[in-house]
Amino acid sequence: MPVTFVGMSSTLLINDLGSVRVLSLNRPEKYNSFNRELARALQAALDDCARTETVRCVVLTGAGKGFCAGQDLREATDVDQLDFRKMVEEHYNATILRMRNLEKPIIAAVNGVAAGAGANIALAADMVLAARSATFIQAFSKIALIPDSGGTYFLPRLVGMQRALALTLTGDKITAEEALQMGMVYRVYEDEDFAHAWQTVAGSLAQGATKAFGLTKRLINQSLGNSLEEQLWAERELQAEAGATLDFREGVAAFLEKRKAVFVGK
Repeated sequence: MPVTFVGMSSTLLINDLGSVRVLSLNRPEKYNSFNRELARALQAALDDCARTETVRCVVLTGAGKGFCAGQDLREATDVDQLDFRKMVEEHYNATILRMRNLEKPIIAAVNGVAAGAGANIALAADMVLAARSATFIQAFSKIALIPDSGGTYFLPRLVGMQRALALTLTGDKITAEEALQMGMVYRVYEDEDFAHAWQTVAGSLAQGATKAFGLTKRLINQSLGNSLEEQLWAERELQAEAGATLDFREGVAAFLEKRKAVFVGK
């Protein structure tokens, strides 16, 4: 069913499929490239996802034929006067941090081209699913810029340093299958099956142990800067937190009774 937020923008479509909230970038005539309005709308929607208990999985996708073509440079009437620090901080850094700090699963359902910041926003999700026709492009070098939106953080960790440098320096377009082989994408589906596929995956996650998912995501985030000793300590602490949830009790009971667990996300 459609969901309406105060201040909602036409640049972002928001729909609920049960406990799955679908955020669709909606500037199809511009391949869903970012402008200030879209960035603010997406950040407000992510904040609402964090507050709303009934939302247990989030899907980020694009309307039309593209996922996201990155920044809409036409938004700036004078490129020489473009404040890059402000744009990167307000449009992208604020979005990426919300995505990583949201303790619910986020799926990037990449339905078409993901270029520049659009590619790196996808990589900041917890899981990337791609249509066969999707492509990924680190397009920054084509206009003499450097990768932003966490690209220099996530990409080397996913594909390795040299491959990350090759992709960012050349700006080569890679296919969904190539992205899968590199470790950027979790699954690739035929175009005609894609919508059903990501809805199935998201629906399954939305019925899972949401609190445990959130704690797992927190640990994975922390692992990127922790020593082994620090990570083991963090696992000990958060395992105790997970063990205090209703879903843990249900999971154990279901295991002992040889039935499927019915998790409530608490």
